[in-house]
Amino acid sequence: MTSEVVLWEKDAEDAFVTLTLNRPDKMNAMNQELGDALEAAIVRAVKDPEIRAIIITGAGRAFTAGFDLGGEDFEMDTEAWREDIGANMRRMKFIRETPIPIIAAVNGYALAGGLELMMCCDMTIAAEDAMLGEPEVRHVSAPPTLMLPWTVPMIHARHLMYTGDLIDGREAARIHLVNKAVPRDQLKAEAEKLARKCARMPGAAIKFAKAALNHQQQTAGLESSWTYNRETTAILHGSEEGRYWMRLLKEHSLKEFLDIREKPFRDLD
Repeated sequence: MTSEVVLWEKDAEDAFVTLTLNRPDKMNAMNQELGDALEAAIVRAVKDPEIRAIIITGAGRAFTAGFDLGGEDFEMDTEAWREDIGANMRRMKFIRETPIPIIAAVNGYALAGGLELMMCCDMTIAAEDAMLGEPEVRHVSAPPTLMLPWTVPMIHARHLMYTGDLIDGREAARIHLVNKAVPRDQLKAEAEKLARKCARMPGAAIKFAKAALNHQQQTAGLESSWTYNRETTAILHGSEEGRYWMRLLKEHSLKEFLDIREKPFRDLD
């Protein structure tokens, strides 16, 4: 079964499905259509008793470059941003709490909201040359869910959040941002091997293990962390400096906007 923006491929032998984000011309940037299609595909998978694991990957050279910055006016006040971020949080929470395991197969760029999507999956296999990070901090933005400190040691979360630097799959594995990094031509096989292991496990065992592990993070303060992050991010986006950058986004092409954003850092790479 194929939709325009999310491709569905059920494995012929084991009880898992691969969902491919399919906006390669936009580096699989997430808009309302893609988000709705992904959520609908996950719901379909959960309702199918023959599916016990999900792989999410991307078409082309990106897993997903994050939220789509084209075609909308993001120069909004704090309250509008609070609502927008809250909607993104709800989507990420749905993915995180899906009762069957979700494996991210990161084939290329996983940036900003795309990195958050990856971290809301249960496990990740990345291509060694994939590039991951939170570069949106360089244009006075922030992730909607703040999953980094729940995924990597705080020292690494600070580095990625303070600099906007990108790291490759090998470094992501070293700091435990992903489970494993493999050569790009082995990514599909490695992700499918992990999905097969999950699919052959007793479904109830994983369902309740996942519920217990998620509860552990909830009791440790994950939901409070997300809520606090929503408030600080809404204030940040609604600030004078935040609105300035969103105004630049309206006045320039995305390429020009990114060139302006990256210019101060080119001699530091």
